[in-house]
Amino acid sequence: MAKKKKHSHDDHINESWLIPYADLLTLLLALFIVLFASSQINQKKFQEIARAFSTAFAGGTGVFDFQSPIEPITPPAEDEKGRQQNQQQQSQTPSSSINEGEKEELKQIQVKIDSYIHQKHLTGKLQTSLTDEGLAITILDDILFDSGSAEVRMKDRRLAAEISALLVMNPPRNIMISGHTDNVPIHNEKFASNWELSVMRAVNFMKVLLENKQLDPRYFSAKGYGEYKPIATNTTAAGRMKNRRVEILILPRIDGSRSLAPAQ
Repeated sequence: MAKKKKHSHDDHINESWLIPYADLLTLLLALFIVLFASSQINQKKFQEIARAFSTAFAGGTGVFDFQSPIEPITPPAEDEKGRQQNQQQQSQTPSSSINEGEKEELKQIQVKIDSYIHQKHLTGKLQTSLTDEGLAITILDDILFDSGSAEVRMKDRRLAAEISALLVMNPPRNIMISGHTDNVPIHNEKFASNWELSVMRAVNFMKVLLENKQLDPRYFSAKGYGEYKPIATNTTAAGRMKNRRVEILILPRIDGSRSLAPAQ
């Protein structure tokens, strides 16, 4: 009787190690993909990749079920005060672009005002300039106010009335009146600072302009800059005189269309 041949275990190669080896390669591949995605600092893509691999690996909770180790970079948030200041500046700052048609209209208004200045021999007192903000009329304050006072002098009210006639337009435009001072400190019973003086000069001059019933108050606004927007040096008397001024800014129409009055 023939003997049964024994099969040695050595005749069969154990390949069970291939399973964990393949799993290890898969995990390494997944790790490199995760690292690449993380290096892009894109939270949305990272989460999409994580969900895809979690679903692929038996749909259970796995290595990808955690938040991105890299926090998304977001710009530093402004504080409330800074945000409000930016909003205020944006709402008060006129558009910096004027189309050609609007620029031509402002030039025509400038020619009309320059003709008035020449006829009244006011070249040294009134000046016009066309800027990206609009048409500016600069009035030196020594022909409107006494030193340290915000009241328009009676003898200069006629001049203010004539200037108001130049601002009558159809359709009307938005107009901003601004007051400016030099840097000489002021502190009296009426004004604690140049800021307050400049604001009241702008407001009082605007009130005189609006005595002209042909002007619509809804299109007017006033502000004061104090000493903080000089156009000349404050180290000389001549420079300080130029800085003490009231400016009328005739604003361009919005997108070249009719000016819009504030909602009632």
